Amino acid sequence: MSGQQDGANGVKRSLKTRHVSMIALGGSIGTGLFVASGSAISTAGPGGALVAYIGIGLMVYFLMTSLGEMATYLPVTGSFATYARRFVDPAMGFAMGWNYWFNWAITLAVDVSTVGLVLKFWFPRVPSWAFSVGALAIIFIINALSVNSFGETEYWMALIKVVTVIVFLVVGFLTIFGIINGHATYLENFVYRKAPFVGGIPTILSVFVVAGFSFQGTELIGITAGESENPGESIPKAIKQVFWRIILFYILSIFVIAALIPYTSPNLLGSDAGDVTISPFTLVFRRAGLAGAAGIMNAVILTSVLSAANSGMYASTRMLFSLGVSGDAPKIFKRVNTRGIPMPALVGTAAVGLITFATSIFGDRIYNFLVSASGLSGFIAWVGIAISHYRFRRAFKAQGHDLSELQYHAKWFPFGPILALILCILVIIGQDLGSFASFDWQAILFSYMSVPLFLILFIYYKIRHKTKLIPLEEVDLTIHEINDEKKDKKG
Repeated sequence: MSGQQDGANGVKRSLKTRHVSMIALGGSIGTGLFVASGSAISTAGPGGALVAYIGIGLMVYFLMTSLGEMATYLPVTGSFATYARRFVDPAMGFAMGWNYWFNWAITLAVDVSTVGLVLKFWFPRVPSWAFSVGALAIIFIINALSVNSFGETEYWMALIKVVTVIVFLVVGFLTIFGIINGHATYLENFVYRKAPFVGGIPTILSVFVVAGFSFQGTELIGITAGESENPGESIPKAIKQVFWRIILFYILSIFVIAALIPYTSPNLLGSDAGDVTISPFTLVFRRAGLAGAAGIMNAVILTSVLSAANSGMYASTRMLFSLGVSGDAPKIFKRVNTRGIPMPALVGTAAVGLITFATSIFGDRIYNFLVSASGLSGFIAWVGIAISHYRFRRAFKAQGHDLSELQYHAKWFPFGPILALILCILVIIGQDLGSFASFDWQAILFSYMSVPLFLILFIYYKIRHKTKLIPLEEVDLTIHEINDEKKDKKG
């Protein structure tokens, strides 16, 4: 492939800036926005939902700038697992890497299961497992061809989602002002009954969890750094673009939904892709007189789920590859073919996804257990990003470096990573507070299972290798020059 550069360990640097931007954007716009955003309004009211999404949006911004600073300095495929290993403690890097791989491998199975549910809308007589297996095969092929085929596929699927949101916002605002459908609602639903804030601070905090899950996937930008043509340019640009687009899309979409549909409407209670007919987007399009609104939104949701599965396959494959390179996984997983694809890691990830999906066909218990076990893994990764960046910047100063040496530096340090860390921990704790109130230990185990699993991995590595927190003066700040990668390979 002409113009392509080999990255460290043989992966290809062929992801363009537009790919990186759309991968990060596509990773966060999905069923969380198209379907579950309605349940957030129903729970906390229009004002409560907006506060929660703005709060989580700010947290994600700080996390992305933290990740951006480290990813431009050290653009590697292992991303935050590598940063935790180098800047905090090798045990943390080990635990974060396996935690993140497990999270996406399980999520991959959830997404292909959802593909089957979505396609049942048009083909009710075909067994959903057939669609799911077909989707998994297609995603495997896309990821096996080249990193460019993954990037290009993700770009166009993300673009469909972006266009849908823009059309929704235009139609929504025209309906709010009565230009479409004749009856202007303005802000009457914002003061309907107990609105705008329903249930006070406790319900807003519960919606923080919903909002947090909606934004999961933005950290994919760090994984792409190892295969980006020019991470020094594409990562900062993607962070700036993606943050404002996400905030505008989420905040404005929730505003439109809340203005047009009262928070008491039972139609806002849908929370998964099977609820497409009562998706807030479907309801708003129907209200505007758009024929076939449910069919159109079902197609968009199908694109979203396929996009999430595609990103999940990519992210988990690259993390398993990175674990192989660092010696934390069997050596076979660090092998790369001539096209720059870590095939053993891809096959291993697809196999785990397929086995997890198979458990859903033959019985729900194991499947539900696995899904619960991966539930908070994304938030644990965010905690790791915040801690790693805090340690990186302190080590950078302690070793006599100046901020001017960084291609991109995160603003508001140390406030940014500290705020992100506190909010992440609050979201993790708030996952299922009701089960603590009722002493439902089974529910507590299922809701919080990711946390003890992470701790087991961390403690196992720490005891086995007798690792310790790396002193700031000993943190490895060896700069990763992309232009030297070919020399390193030849050497």
